Amino acid sequence: MLQTQQKIFRKFYYPVLPIAHLQDGPKGVKLMNEDIVLWLDEEGKPAAAVDRCCHRTAKLSKGTVREGSVVCPYHGWAFNRTGKCTYFPQSELEDPPKVYKIAGYHCEERYGYVWVALEDPVTGIPEFKYSDDASFRKVDQFYEVIHCAAFRLMENSFDAAHVAFVHQNTFGDINNPIPPKMDITPAEWGFETYHEAPVTNKLNQQVKTINVDEDETVRKAYGRWYLPFIRQNTIQYPTGLIHSIITCATPIDDKSCQLVQFALRNDTEADVPAERVIAFDRAVVDEDMDVLETTEYNVSLDVRRKVENHMLSDKPGIVMRQMLLDLFAQYGEEEVI
Repeated sequence: MLQTQQKIFRKFYYPVLPIAHLQDGPKGVKLMNEDIVLWLDEEGKPAAAVDRCCHRTAKLSKGTVREGSVVCPYHGWAFNRTGKCTYFPQSELEDPPKVYKIAGYHCEERYGYVWVALEDPVTGIPEFKYSDDASFRKVDQFYEVIHCAAFRLMENSFDAAHVAFVHQNTFGDINNPIPPKMDITPAEWGFETYHEAPVTNKLNQQVKTINVDEDETVRKAYGRWYLPFIRQNTIQYPTGLIHSIITCATPIDDKSCQLVQFALRNDTEADVPAERVIAFDRAVVDEDMDVLETTEYNVSLDVRRKVENHMLSDKPGIVMRQMLLDLFAQYGEEEVI
């Protein structure tokens, strides 16, 4: 599957930029191989459009903002959030011609990020558990490019078998490679999972994230996959601590994604400083990426093709593949490989 070639993926919202990055003017990002300009409109809300002026194709992200419209740096044409040209200084016309327009995209702010859908969305931005709970704090973790397919990251998120090997230096036990049983329950636009697993915090002395003295513990993991490339992994420890990680893989092109990750926790900065939380999850993410960035980006979803071999513990990934194939069929598409 080539992630930017599946048309249905254009109908989902993806986080593309921290909203704070727009305070000093427009910014350019790439989503699904499309160059996009982002800016704040007259109400301070994020707007998104194609990053090309319809006059001489200059990048609007190199421009400025005027009365809520993005202004081209080349000749000063201005465009509002719908893509309509609102002003061009070379004419005395009060209303520019209707043909002076660019493509505008669906754009919203949520969880401190700008979310964009390139076409009419089939579902909204996910409502993450605990996001509206005042007893939970938000820890912003990662906003960076990763060089693997978005599906690879999602599949890996529900792969209990890799923990003993990939994460043996953080919390996995290579001497106990048999993965725990994982329950999978279908849900709207995805599925939910649950499993329990003993873990050993190998970094506890340097990066204490649980606020207990024990290095070994059993954690309950509640997962939620949101089609196509978002997951929430909620980890509950015996102490009552809940560490809920939201991970989004926003497709940039067929070979890379924008990783957006933040955590929700029911403790305080005084209990465990955010820098410690980030440091531990940084080590875990680095372990994953060291392997995931070596994988093939053109993932075959149809297991009947026998391109990849599978085992019993791969069930979440197999279910994920089938749900994506069903999504394609629902919207009249086939897998593009």
